[in-house]
Amino acid sequence: MVCVQGGASLAKHLFPVIGASGTAALRIGFSAVILLLFFRTNLFTLTKKQWLYTLGYGLCLGSMNLVFYIAIKRIPLGLGVTIEFIGPLVLALLGSRKLLDLVWVALAATAMALIAPWNTSAIDPVGVLLAALAGALWAGYIIMGRKVSLVMKGGDAVVVGMLWATLLVVPIGMASGGLAALNGELVLIGIAVALLTSAIPFTLDMGALRQLSSKNFSILMSLHPAFAALSGLLFLQEYLSLTQWLSIFCVICASVGATVFSRKD
Repeated sequence: MVCVQGGASLAKHLFPVIGASGTAALRIGFSAVILLLFFRTNLFTLTKKQWLYTLGYGLCLGSMNLVFYIAIKRIPLGLGVTIEFIGPLVLALLGSRKLLDLVWVALAATAMALIAPWNTSAIDPVGVLLAALAGALWAGYIIMGRKVSLVMKGGDAVVVGMLWATLLVVPIGMASGGLAALNGELVLIGIAVALLTSAIPFTLDMGALRQLSSKNFSILMSLHPAFAALSGLLFLQEYLSLTQWLSIFCVICASVGATVFSRKD
């Protein structure tokens, strides 16, 4: 989580120079190369079904990152992650039959009400909507990720999905004109962002999942909005109001509660 949110803070420093879409293109493109070299996936052995599943997975992955970067260009990182995180939270609650889950839904709704840009001078409403769209795409990424995991190895799925994401995002980044400003220093920062937000976290996640139960891992992942807010405060000097901190707290409580009291599969 420190790597992911620290990398997002670093990426945001690139926005004034190459734009949000250019930054997303750097991250996705370099991540694809790094992961391909690490996992050494043999692309020639994939079946038609694997290509199709990874296509959906990769398109969700690429568009999620692109839309999220455009969102946090307009709103603070902590708020962007909080709003985005509601996507997988809602997905986790869908289809539940427990009355207790209404509490977590209420907490998530409270969080959205606290974040909602009633005062448009305080927060960009377009940024909020884009972060919500990124959350919906995150939910799609989870759904497709589950499907892909049934037909191929996790590392190979990530590599191929990232390659599809590259084909989507890099042309958009090039069309924006931001990549024309690239120089050696910006390329190094782009590689650092790719390592921090993709290559290192994916590797650490695999190690963590070997030591932790899925439930405990999910509970820890619920702290992402808090880490994002702290990262924005420390590295970007993005100060949040009390109500915005409360919204982050509500999302964390809803996610932890939904995980702890979820039905056993």
